[in-house]
This record gives sequence, C-alpha cells and structure tokens, in this order.
Amino acid sequence: MLDDLIRKVIREIVGDSGPPTAFLSPPGDPGLFGPESITWKVHEDFIAMMIGGISSLILQALHPQALAGVWDHSTFRTDLKGRLGRTAYFIAATTYGPTDMAETIIRKVNTIHSKVTGIDELGKPYLATDPHLLTWVQLTETFSFMSAYEDYRNEALSAKHRDQYFREMRSLGYRLGATHLPDTYEGTKQAIYAYLPELHYGERAKSVIHLLENFPSKLLAKPFIILLSRAGFNNLPNWAYPIIQKSVPSQMDRLAIKKSIDLLSIPIRETLKDGVAAHSRRRMYGK
Repeated sequence: MLDDLIRKVIREIVGDSGPPTAFLSPPGDPGLFGPESITWKVHEDFIAMMIGGISSLILQALHPQALAGVWDHSTFRTDLKGRLGRTAYFIAATTYGPTDMAETIIRKVNTIHSKVTGIDELGKPYLATDPHLLTWVQLTETFSFMSAYEDYRNEALSAKHRDQYFREMRSLGYRLGATHLPDTYEGTKQAIYAYLPELHYGERAKSVIHLLENFPSKLLAKPFIILLSRAGFNNLPNWAYPIIQKSVPSQMDRLAIKKSIDLLSIPIRETLKDGVAAHSRRRMYGK
C-alpha cells in the first residue's frame, strides 16, 4: 500500500511512463557512460536528482537569455510537471539508455534548439544554440546534481571521483553544443563564477521562483513536493541567495530539511530500487 502511495506521488511530480523496459536492450550496450561510470552512480538516486534539478532550474532562470528560450518556446509555466518529466526522461535516456536511445534524444533536443530564437527580457537577441548559454545550463546542472548527491545521498565522493563525474558529463555537454567545459569540480565552480555579472533577477526570474515555491500539485503529493522544493532552494550555492533576495538558510533549517528528506527517502528508494538503473544493469549483465 505504501509502495502505491509513493508511486502516485512520483507520478504527480514527473508523470508516468510505465516500467522502463526500453532500457533492457540491446544486451551489452553500455550507452554513453556505462555501469562503472560515476555518472551512473550519481544519477541513480531519484531524491537527489529532483533536488538538484530544482536548484539548477533556479540558477538557469537567473540568466536572462537562457531563461528567454524556455519562457518564449515552452509551456513550463502551465505544465511544470510535464517539463520536469521531459527533463527526467532526457537524463535517464542519456545516462542509462543504450547508445541509440541516447543519441536519438540528443538529436531531438539539438533540433528543437535550432529553432529557438528571440529577444530576451532586457531586449537582447538570443539563440538557444549559443554555446555560451548551453555551457551555463550544463555547468549549473552538473554542479547542482553533484551538490544534491553529496548532501542528500550522504555519500561524499573522493576528489578523484568527483572530478571524474564532471569529466564524464563534459562529453554529454559537448554533444549538446556547450564549449570549454571544465573537467573538475573546482573548475566548474570557477566557470560558474565567471557568469555572475550576466545574471539578472527580473520579473521573469521572479515568476519562475514563485512557481517553484508553489509547485502546482494535488493534495496527496503536496507535503512531499513542498519538502523537495525547500531542499532544492537549500541546495543553491550561497552566492545565489542575495540575488534572489532570500537569506542564506540557517544550519538549523538545513538540518531540519535534510533529516526530513532522509526519513522520506528510505521507503522511496526501496520502492524505486527496480527502476531505470536496475533495468540498465540487466541489459549489461543479464541479471
């Protein structure tokens, strides 16, 4: 009964595509990364990925040109669940999918980006294929995923494995059109800092923040979604809070949210243990 309740909550957040049987074949195909990669390890945890996804959306919304493409050419403001669901599928397909699945979704995204252009909130023209913008998206996603994994999976990676994650994900970023991506954790932090003068907390970004703070959901999922949202905001780097006009979370607040997430994660991880990653390992090892 608890399993059913958890699955209903997850469907409320990202939708439902059924059992991930598409990840079972072809046998032995490692995809873009393979089961020995750090990317498989970091991306396996649903809780950490959702938290990291929320914080990366917040950071991406602070760049007016990166936000403009989503603002002008997507339905995220009226279908946030759909946006999160599509993003979750993209991460799953490129991380765990066989090679053809991963390359197909990358081509699809690149084709969509080639048609996205316009004028941002500050009157500047933008192209979704601009490597500078694609690099910002890649930097903030990988940094947010790593931060959430280490904080909410309670498993700090060695410096070597942490850097390996950014090196692996750099290859995906290049396939999507990003350039000059660092291959270390520290390099990624420094690359993000270089973008700070370009960030702008305007009306559009404020609208995104409000939407993420008030995630539309049914009553059943609301307490869990509120908790995930707060964890996503707590996962931001400290330099981001003054920009979004919020106080840096206190240690007490961080601890309370983390303990709540830790408690809820136990049944959720148990329910999802036969998910995409498990199916992909069967593709590789036959069991």
